[in-house]
Amino acid sequence: MDLLNMSAVSLAKAIKAGETTAVEAMEAVIAQIEKSEKDLNCYVTFDKEAALSSAKEVQAKIEAGELTGPLAGVPFAIKDNMCTKGVLTTCSSKILENFIPQFDCEAVKRLTDAGAVIIGNITAASAVIAG
Repeated sequence: MDLLNMSAVSLAKAIKAGETTAVEAMEAVIAQIEKSEKDLNCYVTFDKEAALSSAKEVQAKIEAGELTGPLAGVPFAIKDNMCTKGVLTTCSSKILENFIPQFDCEAVKRLTDAGAVIIGNITAASAVIAG
């Protein structure tokens, strides 16, 4: 199963069906980031340990039947202009180089409510590259 080429919906279905896990999906994404980040320079904020920890927490909730959202277990990167609680969010600007929001913006809240696992924050240019 090629986790990196699945749609978000297909990946969520595979995770819910027990064909893979949120942790395996995150590990695949992390491996790809580590392979290509030095050439692409997409991530403003990327915390491998926090991403894996979040994936483990989400997987436990999926297995316990507590998390059944349509994106349960799917890794997502957030554009760096969207407030993500506790994550450096700079809008790629020197003025905000130390800004760490105390709340999630509505879009991030909806993603996490749907079960998405946040990888980190990406630049606007990388959003175009990844898309």
